[in-house]
Amino acid sequence: MKRQILVTNALPYANGPLHLGHMLGYIQADVWVRFQRMRGHEVYYVCADDTHGTPIMLRAQREGIALEQLIASMQVEHARDFADFGIGFDNYYSTHTPENRQFAELIYTRLRDGGHIERREVEQLYDPEAGMFLPDRFIKGTCPRCGAEDQYGDSCEVCGATYAPTELIDPRSAVSGAVPVLRRSEHYFFKLGDFERFLRNWLKEGEHVQPEIANKLREWFEAGLRDWDISRDAPYFGFEIPDAPGKYFYVWLDAPIGYMASFKNLCERIGLDFDAWWRPDTATELYHFIGKDIAYFHTLFWPAMLHGAGFRTPTAIWCNGFLTVDGQKMSKSRGTFIKARTWLEHLAPDYLRYYFAAKLGAGVDDLDLNLEDFVNRVNADLVGKVVNIASRTASFINKRFDNRLADELPDMGLYRAFADSRDQIAQLYERREYAQAMRLIMGLADRANQYIDENKPWVLIKDPERLAEVQAVCTQGLNLFRVIIGYLKPVLPRIAEKVETFFGVGELSWDGVTEPVLGRKVEKFKPLLTRVDPDRIKAIIEASKEDLQTATVAAHEAAPLVADPIAEQIDFDAFAKVDLRVARILKAEEVEGADKLLRLILDLGGETRQVFAGIKSAYAPQQLEGRLTVMVANLAPRKMRFGVSEGMVLAAGPGGKDIFILEPDAGAEPGMRVK
Repeated sequence: MKRQILVTNALPYANGPLHLGHMLGYIQADVWVRFQRMRGHEVYYVCADDTHGTPIMLRAQREGIALEQLIASMQVEHARDFADFGIGFDNYYSTHTPENRQFAELIYTRLRDGGHIERREVEQLYDPEAGMFLPDRFIKGTCPRCGAEDQYGDSCEVCGATYAPTELIDPRSAVSGAVPVLRRSEHYFFKLGDFERFLRNWLKEGEHVQPEIANKLREWFEAGLRDWDISRDAPYFGFEIPDAPGKYFYVWLDAPIGYMASFKNLCERIGLDFDAWWRPDTATELYHFIGKDIAYFHTLFWPAMLHGAGFRTPTAIWCNGFLTVDGQKMSKSRGTFIKARTWLEHLAPDYLRYYFAAKLGAGVDDLDLNLEDFVNRVNADLVGKVVNIASRTASFINKRFDNRLADELPDMGLYRAFADSRDQIAQLYERREYAQAMRLIMGLADRANQYIDENKPWVLIKDPERLAEVQAVCTQGLNLFRVIIGYLKPVLPRIAEKVETFFGVGELSWDGVTEPVLGRKVEKFKPLLTRVDPDRIKAIIEASKEDLQTATVAAHEAAPLVADPIAEQIDFDAFAKVDLRVARILKAEEVEGADKLLRLILDLGGETRQVFAGIKSAYAPQQLEGRLTVMVANLAPRKMRFGVSEGMVLAAGPGGKDIFILEPDAGAEPGMRVK
């Protein structure tokens, strides 16, 4: 049955450029949208810039430009980066639009008339020099818990404590540096508690959020649903509340309404019925892809607001985790806080789209962009496996058979097995289990390469009497390649376009892979991807460091940068659990497809272990065999693409050729504990 699906992504804030942490969530959603379209469903995908709030207002003042000019330029920049990463929005809009104002006012007045808005006075810190009430993040002072200086008005980055800004010791305005004073002001509150029963029932249905988010929601219910302050005092960049002169909607009220505004704008452009998608009894589906840090707003306030205003609620809200790089938070000082544009200037987006897909599951776990693993996996999977299938067969078809495919496949059973995998792979895409889907697809690529290895067209071509067999084998290989690219099309849309052009039989659809392409001419095959050069990664890191050095960031927009810590401290008991043992290197060999790894077989005194060690740049295998070293013996086994690593060899040094494995004193024996 054809489904009608509306998909949105979290709105990026219009106060800065997109970075790779942003791209994780957008790539996840874009893959899902493209998959649904391949299945033949009616899908619309919208997003917008989140444009309101104090930070943007102050930035425009500091730069001496109009607010509208600032947000318009950021919208153009964001839309360009998304397009270049292959994010296929049907509409990319802005929250500073007539449609967004219309829906914000409509939802507010319906909630107000329903008795869900309350007015009461609050006491806030006010900057007498700037003439404005200060948001929590625009107040700095000493933490009332641990005494750390220069902390924000809502939480301490040193001890992790949360508190009210009025609790700060020696508070200062981050806008003017003035000492803020307390002032009272009337604010407007959304009575979230009115919707507790609805929200609990919505949660019980079990399909709207992931299990991890459902558990967090239960904690919020147990703590009690608090009224939500939806107003801000002038001066503020946003929409004025209809019945409250000088009061503005808090940015988080109108930001999710931007989903509706962007879709409304799309409906007006292409002639869709907006109400048919947003009325409570609609059969259409609505999905939000967001970061887990904004789950509170999207899973409590947003469905309550929609329900209270008489609109449909989301079918599901799916959260992704944060992005780390090489196991750590993205860092400007290390050059791992990488802008989307910086990446695009050095590498094609398809590499990163595939790597994210190869590691993404349906949960909210953080995803690590391990740069060495990225290079190895992309080169091995996309270049060494997938593209390799076509590279090994298309040249024969192009050069020896006038670009013409054979009329029959020599192994129709193998082709059917590939085509029959589509239902299993589709189920994984549907559930957003992309990593599992990529493993299945790479398994098919292995089988296709095995078929080519077994039939050896480069050998058959030497026998003039077996030319028809060569054509058939290469036709088989190319058709298996086409099926694989069909399954990868949601992840690699631009590669898929090139393959569609090569075969010349139209766009790849999900069920279109059931029949092979036979007895027709194809285009001349052109290279699809090249291996990722590690130097490109180094260039990205260096460029990102330069971005830090040349950036001029105001003190109220970012916390002071500090040197990266060596590591998180552990106590002695934790260190004592590390089991260091002497091991003899029985065998050492290179790992095919790995630039830095050696495979070591270690003797621990009656027990052997396999360990993959990143020391290839410093040692040839023959230099290591027979030597003693020190290893972490109780490290949990780690499954790698090349096999299971059952420990860790200890080494030191700055890298490159200067890596030195640790060796025990003379007289040590394999298995001996190192103390």
